[in-house]
Amino acid sequence: MLRNNLWKLILSLLILSWALVTMMPLKDRPFDQYVTGEASAKTADFSKVMAQAAERVKSKQAPSVYVALKQIGKEQRLDLSQFFPDIKLESSLKNIEKRNDILLTYLLKQSKSPLQLGLDLKGGVAFTLESPAKAGSTTDDYQRRQKLNKAIEIIGNRINSMGVTEPVIRAVGTSRIEVQLAGLNPRDNPDVVDAVKKPAQLAFRLVMEGTGPMAEPPASVPPGYEVLAEEDDNRQSGGQAAISYYLVKRIPELTGSAVKNAIATVDQFGGYQVHLNFTSEGSKKFAEITTASVGRLLGIVLDGKLYNAPRINEPITGGAAQITGHYTAREAELLANVLNNPLDIELQVKEQYEVGPTLAKDAVSSGVRASILGTALVCAFMIVYYRVGGIVSIVTLAANLTLILGVMASIGATLTLPGVAGIVLTIGMAVDANILIFERMREEIRMGKSLVAAHDAGYDKAFITILDAHVTQLAICAIMIALGTGPIKGFGVTLAIGVFSTLFSVLVTGHVILNFLIEGGVLKKFPMMHLLSKVDIDWIKIGKPAFITSWAIVVVGLVVLFVRSDKIFGIDFTGGDQVALSYAHPVDISQVRATAARAGITDISPSYQSDLTGGSTALKVELPYGESAKLVQALQHDFPDAKFESIGVNAIGPTIGREIAGNAGLSVGLSLCAILLYIAFRFEFGFGMGAVIATVHDVLMTVGMFVVFGGQFNAPMVAAILAIIGYSVNDTVVVFDRIREELKLNPTGDLRTIVNLAITRVFSRSIMTSFTTFLAAAALFAAGGGVLRDLALTFLIGVVTGTFSSIGIAAQVFFWWHKGDRKHVEAHHDIAPKYEWAGSSRASE
Repeated sequence: MLRNNLWKLILSLLILSWALVTMMPLKDRPFDQYVTGEASAKTADFSKVMAQAAERVKSKQAPSVYVALKQIGKEQRLDLSQFFPDIKLESSLKNIEKRNDILLTYLLKQSKSPLQLGLDLKGGVAFTLESPAKAGSTTDDYQRRQKLNKAIEIIGNRINSMGVTEPVIRAVGTSRIEVQLAGLNPRDNPDVVDAVKKPAQLAFRLVMEGTGPMAEPPASVPPGYEVLAEEDDNRQSGGQAAISYYLVKRIPELTGSAVKNAIATVDQFGGYQVHLNFTSEGSKKFAEITTASVGRLLGIVLDGKLYNAPRINEPITGGAAQITGHYTAREAELLANVLNNPLDIELQVKEQYEVGPTLAKDAVSSGVRASILGTALVCAFMIVYYRVGGIVSIVTLAANLTLILGVMASIGATLTLPGVAGIVLTIGMAVDANILIFERMREEIRMGKSLVAAHDAGYDKAFITILDAHVTQLAICAIMIALGTGPIKGFGVTLAIGVFSTLFSVLVTGHVILNFLIEGGVLKKFPMMHLLSKVDIDWIKIGKPAFITSWAIVVVGLVVLFVRSDKIFGIDFTGGDQVALSYAHPVDISQVRATAARAGITDISPSYQSDLTGGSTALKVELPYGESAKLVQALQHDFPDAKFESIGVNAIGPTIGREIAGNAGLSVGLSLCAILLYIAFRFEFGFGMGAVIATVHDVLMTVGMFVVFGGQFNAPMVAAILAIIGYSVNDTVVVFDRIREELKLNPTGDLRTIVNLAITRVFSRSIMTSFTTFLAAAALFAAGGGVLRDLALTFLIGVVTGTFSSIGIAAQVFFWWHKGDRKHVEAHHDIAPKYEWAGSSRASE
């Protein structure tokens, strides 16, 4: 027994150990303490360097130890890598500043916990970029807003490509952009800020004929040319790059608009460069330039800086070029990133500030408590109902949770409170796989099989159903990740990880545990409670009135949605105001929220923000348009000692713009298409139509009822609704799989009998699964607040309507599609009878 399952045991232990190690350390370590502990050579000298760094921070010459060490390395030409011989840097990299930058960036990253918390839980940093109005410019406000919106999109692409998850990017007024990043500090990551605001104006400019690199700038410059300097790391002087000067044409031969894409690559000597691919028109133009200029130097200039000036030895007709400059890997990646997303407006950093958590400590605590309560309720139910099987399912849930967090840590995902809720709800849905197996085992035991045979048959028969349900859910996650941004994408990533972790923990880890207990003789019986075991309902008979009633409720919800259409969208969709308030002493965020609620302002996002340049701290509150004066008055009334005073109000744009909202709608449409295609392929078209109509019903019902209950749409809600699609399909696939199986096992039964029998046999499983997910969502709804409560409400509605639709909509549509005729089904799908006596040998042992 152990020999047959040894590989599963070893694989489970290895993967779970990897997940646990990946999450370590669970908390960030202070950078000064970490680097002191990591220094393993010349420790006395390094202690002196650290003392200098601490003194700089204390005297405010540097904002952090990280920056202070950079400053000391640059000023003293001190190679810090000598103190860390265990960290291997490229031996060919001689530039001390770059070596120190790579080393300190690595050490900073290593000091952080792999699993970072989001803005709502931990806070973060932010900076405001401004597009200054140029004197004499004829650009009107509309054009400026259009360029600003385009810049927001480009900045989002740049930040996403850096691996920073769930950023907040939005317009402030008509000329500023605010960027909020969780877990990043611009004091320690200045390259992120630089890369975000860099215009990336690329130009190919010819060097003056007959001239080349010069050690000193020329005394005179001919008309039409200018002097540009190139730094050469291969030629060093005192640890600094040598500088060569060139006479370069002011008017470019070709601009960055001719570049199709840029990719960071490694050259033949192991160095990093940026490879450029031209558009078809750019390739033609570049070939013409190089053909007419053989023998001359062609300068590659980015934002006014000369990166290199290679000689044109022959015409270049391949439609590609390289930018070399002795880059580090990070520098090459950042350069390629900005070239792929060039800005057409200049942006200047106006403010850099630290952002406090948008959720108060009590809100975070209540969210964590709600998550723990939801998980505990699911575990308690499984133990009470399935006894030993419930204990096994808890072990698999623990493995599932470990894998989810381990994978999130390994990919650098940011954990937000909605993400925590998503994990809890994923756990609630993950129990479904265990319930499927246990219910199958119950059926096999009723047929008189031994516990060993029932266990094998239960896994065999549940396997394909579990796989089908999770593949459809994975397809939806893929669409959310591909088209979504921010919380939508983050939610999709969390759910996708949950799909794989559930499959592994249940089909591998859980299976080997039960194998050991059953085949090892530890378990002689497999006791389970028996509820809803004798259901006798003509599901087809009640299908039509149930279908009509359900869609009538959907219509009511849509009418309410239409009537309240001007009030159902939160700031994430509509934008609003941001009011900044000075104060004598801070007031807890939860009290600010409570005051706003009493004043009738429900959609707010307050946070304390400290200016990193040495300015004061302010309370900034995002709220709907025109509500700022009401909020200020309410705060002044409730907290007179705090002496709140408004110091400015700015209009902020939506964090979910038209494009993102459009992508969310497109995600729903593509999800429905994916469901139709997959189920039509795995089953047949009638099944696919039933699944799509049931899913549309669930989305409309959830949205309508959410609005009826007073909900307001924000970014996490979009992700939650998309997740409901996955849940709905999961339940529907289980029903369809059973109908298909009954068609094979009962070759003489009519379609009505088959559908009724299939629904009856999965009814108990559907209720049990829905109940576990409902328990998790109910705990979040009862103990959570704010966005957690909205997420939980969405899932409570979605669970109920998803369970109903798999029986009352999907199965009914399948039956009506085939006109209640079994022959119509068989004409469109090959369903051969499968007799139990012809099954596997293990099932008959």
